[in-house]
Amino acid sequence: MNIQYMISIILYMAAVIAIGIWCSKRANKNAESYFIGGRTLGPWVSAASAEASDMSGWLLMGLPGLAYWSGLADATWTAIGLALGTYLNWLIVSKRLRRYSERIGAITIPDFFSKRFHEHNKVLLIISSLLIIIFFTPYAGSCLMACGKLFAQLFGAPYELMVVIAALFVLLYTFLGGFLGESASDFMQAIVMIIALVCVMVIGVANAGGIGAVIENSQSIPGFLSLFEKANPTSVDGTVVFGEAQTMGFVPILSGLVWGLGYFGMPQVLLRFMAIRDEKELGLSRRVATVWVLISLSAAIFIGIVGRTLYPDAYLEYGSGHTENIFILMTTDMLPAILAGLVCAGILAAAISSSDSYLLISASAIAENVYHGVFKKNATDKQVMLFTRIILVVIMLFAMLVATGGNQVIFTIVDFAWAGLGATFGPLMLFSLFWKRTTHQGAIAGMITGGLVAIIWNFFISPLGGIFAIYELAPAFLLSCIAIVVVSLITAKPSTEILEDFAYVAEK
Repeated sequence: MNIQYMISIILYMAAVIAIGIWCSKRANKNAESYFIGGRTLGPWVSAASAEASDMSGWLLMGLPGLAYWSGLADATWTAIGLALGTYLNWLIVSKRLRRYSERIGAITIPDFFSKRFHEHNKVLLIISSLLIIIFFTPYAGSCLMACGKLFAQLFGAPYELMVVIAALFVLLYTFLGGFLGESASDFMQAIVMIIALVCVMVIGVANAGGIGAVIENSQSIPGFLSLFEKANPTSVDGTVVFGEAQTMGFVPILSGLVWGLGYFGMPQVLLRFMAIRDEKELGLSRRVATVWVLISLSAAIFIGIVGRTLYPDAYLEYGSGHTENIFILMTTDMLPAILAGLVCAGILAAAISSSDSYLLISASAIAENVYHGVFKKNATDKQVMLFTRIILVVIMLFAMLVATGGNQVIFTIVDFAWAGLGATFGPLMLFSLFWKRTTHQGAIAGMITGGLVAIIWNFFISPLGGIFAIYELAPAFLLSCIAIVVVSLITAKPSTEILEDFAYVAEK
């Protein structure tokens, strides 16, 4: 069985490397080609790669694990928020960001903010680049955790060794193809992910005795199928026992829905808006992305529900992170080994499609924005790309520390990173695109406020409970908006050049 798993995984990895090699010539032509693909993405690639890079291993492991443990409520409210956020982001932000970024010649998100406000001191550029590193490093670490858990369960190998192997593979792949190779392979990976999810869901239902048997079993668990209550499992003598259901309440429901706000600040998605070849194709991309997200999220949640019927006592606690292996357990137990390996490649696809995006965005933030934009403005494209690869290695080392630093839950790490990025960049992106009175000082104030509040709320305020237990993205996003408006109104109006750029984009 291990040999068959290995064959499937190797075939998949070989396909990914082949795509990177195929794209390497075009990707390494210049910095714009490496970081944004020369703005040549088609609508299907743009949509599918955006969602694949966004969802990561969390979709195939974190979300099913959450549904397996506590039922529909937590997972479903989060999924609803994400689906709404996906649609609104493509509808509201994509076209104007594509137009604006081309107008000012921006090829990264920090570069966009800096050029949007015509800054000379590069303060906004440096702050946004550093915040990307802070929040993307744990995000990349969560992807390596998914790979490590996958390989460790499939092959019985040490988890830490599997994390190292996954990191080396992702580094090699990102070195070769840059943004173009990443987007092309992410398109393939999006297809693999959705096929894997639907197949495991359908086969799981069949093995559980049909949809009726799954629903009957779930209804026997207090709160398991409710959207306003959640199951309350505990471990007793090696088995899972469910007590009285816990009421969800307003704060947990709102916390799930608030996840959708994060999309307005996700660099891996925003870059796809900037990279599409024609803004007229964004309507098709929006429809493709929304359908993909709806199918994938629904299948992932239902896999967790079906898993509870098939393996009621397989995992005895959620905090250990073991429940996130339910997708792997169902796959390897129900399918022939060679097919199981191919389906598990879906997890590898999810993790790789995200980790390469996070690495490239983080490296570009330092190499293109700080190194080239501030310290060595006369650096050649070759020097910038060399420095990018050095930074890629450094960031990957920190991501490996996150992945091997303890038995953590993927969902929890993604939860924190999502809030940080969403609050740091989301409000500023919206105000930059739609409020001409936004000033450079207001942009800095909003970005710092969003990032700091997300961190402080997560570690110091949320543990107080009650209303303070709300997902940190909500207060951080709101306070960032307030900071942008207040500081912008008390500082001098934007220059004529800035207003001309805004008018051109708004009126075209």
